Amino acid sequence: MKVLKVILMVIASIVALVLILALIAKNEIVVARSVTINKPKAEVFNYVKQIKNEVKYNIWPMKDPNLKVTYTGSADGTPGFTSKWDSPMKEVGSGEHEIKKVTEGERVDTEVRFFKPFEGKGDSYMTTESVGDNQTKVTWGFYEKMSYPMNVMLMFMNMSDMLGKDMDISLGNMKNLIEKQ
Repeated sequence: MKVLKVILMVIASIVALVLILALIAKNEIVVARSVTINKPKAEVFNYVKQIKNEVKYNIWPMKDPNLKVTYTGSADGTPGFTSKWDSPMKEVGSGEHEIKKVTEGERVDTEVRFFKPFEGKGDSYMTTESVGDNQTKVTWGFYEKMSYPMNVMLMFMNMSDMLGKDMDISLGNMKNLIEKQ
C-alpha cells in the first residue's frame, strides 16, 4: 500500500510540475521564411495564390504520394476556396487550408485547421514583393496559439526551427518550379 501511495505521489508531482511549467511557457508559434524568385511579381503572385499549387511544392503533402486532397469553393485563389487533405501517415495527418483574404498582387491570408494527428488551428500568409525588374521576394508566415497545458511542449521543442526548415524546403521547391515555367 505504501508503494502505491509513493507511486501516486510521484505521478501527481509530475502532473503538477507540468501544469506549473505550462503557466510560464510561451503559447505562440511564430515563423516566417522568405525566398527570392527570379520571375516578375505578377507571375509569382498568381502562382502562390492558387491553393492547388501547394501539392507541387509544399513538403508536407509531398510526403504521402497517396494523399487524398479535395477542393471546395467557387474559384482557386479567392476567399473561401479550401483544400482538404487526408493521409494515414502521422506526419501528414488530415486537415484543411482555407483562403481567408486576398490582397491582389500583394498578400494571401489563409487559415490552416489540423484534425489528425492533433487538433489545432493556425493562420498563414504569403506575400510578394518586387526586389528587382525580374525578381520577387516571397515571404511565408505562420502563427499558431497553443492552448494550456499543451503549450508546455514549446519549452522542449523549437517549433520555429522545425517548421522553418520545412518552410525553407517548400519555398525552395516553389522557386524551382516557378523559375522553370
